[in-house]
Amino acid sequence: MESTFLYGANVHANGIRQHYLRYGGAREGRDAIVLVPGITSPAVTWGFVAETLGRQFDTYVLDVRGRGLSEASSTLDYSLDAQAADLIAFIEAIGLKRASVLGHSMGARIALRAARRTKSIARLALVDPPVSGPGRRAYPAQLAWYVDSIALARKGIDAEGMRAFCPSWTDEQLRLRAQWLHTCDERAIRASFEGFHADDIHADMPHVRQPALLMTAGKGDVIRNEDIAEMRELMPQLEVVNVPDAGHMIPWDDEAGFYRALGSFFGAPLI
Repeated sequence: MESTFLYGANVHANGIRQHYLRYGGAREGRDAIVLVPGITSPAVTWGFVAETLGRQFDTYVLDVRGRGLSEASSTLDYSLDAQAADLIAFIEAIGLKRASVLGHSMGARIALRAARRTKSIARLALVDPPVSGPGRRAYPAQLAWYVDSIALARKGIDAEGMRAFCPSWTDEQLRLRAQWLHTCDERAIRASFEGFHADDIHADMPHVRQPALLMTAGKGDVIRNEDIAEMRELMPQLEVVNVPDAGHMIPWDDEAGFYRALGSFFGAPLI
């Protein structure tokens, strides 16, 4: 099947360089999708998902600040507020009046914060977002898992070395992560991880009016039944789907299940 990848590019938005990958191209009558990855996932690592999204939608995959080819520095603000402002500015900078947003993990938290602040986000797909925060249980992953693997990637690591951190991934997935993980600024990762426990995304939820979909991982422990119940109270419009055979990195574990769970939420089926 022919690739839907169009190009990679940079824009200056919210005062920084933001890098993105574009797939598919404009589709009349359908909102574009902006895909916001998780804490250590440069845009390129979501290319396999964007390829599929691009068959139906104009799709943009964003390198969150401090990851991939977007701006990073020792003084850059890596807070959730700054990341949400980036997303809003990015949508405007690429010339979209509005777009749907698909956010995974940290990216879902960014999408929630941004959706509270702008009407330019049409629909919101939240893929296994950390529900940790002040006074709540901790995010189940450990910071050392990220920091140690990034340190090895900076020195140079191959797919086999990366397997210790992601044992269920395919060789292709491991090679791509080994190639790109070094682009993740450790300071950005530490700030985002700390933000998982300091930022209260539940305070954003009652202010989000857009249609929203929550996708949870059946084999993960990021979101529990009681979390779903609370989120439904805060966001009555929330649809909830589960991918039973996947862990937190849902499309890596069950790509077809991921697409089935998204269904026609964005306006057209993916499979």
